[in-house]
Amino acid sequence: MSPPTNPPERSTRRDLERYAGLFSSRTRVMTSSATRDLMAMSDRPEVISFAGGLPDTSSFPTDVFAELTARIADESCARALQYGPTDGLAETKRCIADVMAAEEMTVDVDDVMVTTGGQQVLDLVTKTLIDPGDTIVAEGPSYPGALNAFQAYQANVVQVDMDSDGMRVDLLEETLDRLEAEGRRPKFVYTVPSFQNPGGVTMSLPRRRRLVEVARERELLVLEDNPYGLLRYEGEPLPTLYSLDGGVYVMYLGTFSKIFSPGLRLGWVVAPPPVLARMNLGKQQADLCTSTLSQILVQSYFAHHDWRDYVGSLTELYRGRRDTMLDALAEHFPPQAEWTKPGGGLFIWATLPDFIDTSDLLAAALRDNVAFVPGEGAFLDGRGRSSMRLNFSNADEDGIREGIRRIGEVVKEQVALYGTLTGEPAQAPPRDDAVADSAEPAAGDDGGARVVELPRRDERDRRARRS
Repeated sequence: MSPPTNPPERSTRRDLERYAGLFSSRTRVMTSSATRDLMAMSDRPEVISFAGGLPDTSSFPTDVFAELTARIADESCARALQYGPTDGLAETKRCIADVMAAEEMTVDVDDVMVTTGGQQVLDLVTKTLIDPGDTIVAEGPSYPGALNAFQAYQANVVQVDMDSDGMRVDLLEETLDRLEAEGRRPKFVYTVPSFQNPGGVTMSLPRRRRLVEVARERELLVLEDNPYGLLRYEGEPLPTLYSLDGGVYVMYLGTFSKIFSPGLRLGWVVAPPPVLARMNLGKQQADLCTSTLSQILVQSYFAHHDWRDYVGSLTELYRGRRDTMLDALAEHFPPQAEWTKPGGGLFIWATLPDFIDTSDLLAAALRDNVAFVPGEGAFLDGRGRSSMRLNFSNADEDGIREGIRRIGEVVKEQVALYGTLTGEPAQAPPRDDAVADSAEPAAGDDGGARVVELPRRDERDRRARRS
């Protein structure tokens, strides 16, 4: 029988309704990642993208990659193409222990599980601990990918404000007291304490210590997400929450995505043994095991090269790009704008006048072939509409200057239009010039970020919370 001459038509609304009754209730709260959507939109060569948290993979030496793959083909081909244990290969866990030791952490490899990227850790922790309606406490703003994972399991996420020293632990304690009075015990606290995504700020040492104390006093689990800790551009390293706690209440999420390659899809979690055992069951049901090929690639790299040298080269590269973006923001953004000045990591969080909605601004910017992530996706209560996340690791310095210039032009047009429509100039938000404009860390500065208060609430945000 000859094949049909006309391909089937794409699904219509009626066709989609035919399947609607089959979907689980969980799918109704699943949302698409703004970053993922933007990556598809901005994956055109003419677009300067500050949207994804993309490391510069072109900096990895191609001859080293060729050497590693040839070595694996010659020495470990059959093993690399085979299934592996669900919790990961022992040699890979030893590599992970080496990475954690670089941040002064000592870990028992039996407490480590290798995962398919850091995102799987978020999924497994939530799947293991959360029933529909359970509470998670997170920072505000928070990593949008984490919020999506939490919502997919129908968690109730309560966000705690941040400032230049990271999450306000005093407000966290107030929040925990309020939740306790309401009969709601959070299952865990989620935080990115070092060079936070998306805020770029770093939790101070006193707050780290107090957070660990709160976890012990209240027997509360904390999930520490630390993809960027080794990408420090200035200041002295701070102890991780895991090192302060010793792994009793702090679960640790790490990844090779930012210090080696995101294409490997290789992350890990360190957790108390009872929690890790349940997560192992969840992973068995999800994908059986993490790619053995990826794990052996990491093992081969660690065995024959100094991974610290590569991280050092990334640090130098990204430091220059961060400085270029900060200079470009100062040159091209209006005085009504403010932004964080991260001491490491991959992101700058910029806040514009309250009357500018960055989702609308993105549409205009995309017409000029430049992309960023609107801030609203980092909140669940309507805040962040006048903010944006800017990634500086993936574009070169010329691209950063031009991209920020284009965004700045669109912002200035909207500021001028506001003045024309209202007859009043847009007022700059209150600024702490000693913090916002300091070129060098102040005495006692931990090198995390020098930043105006974050987040700033406008009248629309207050209306959103009341509705």
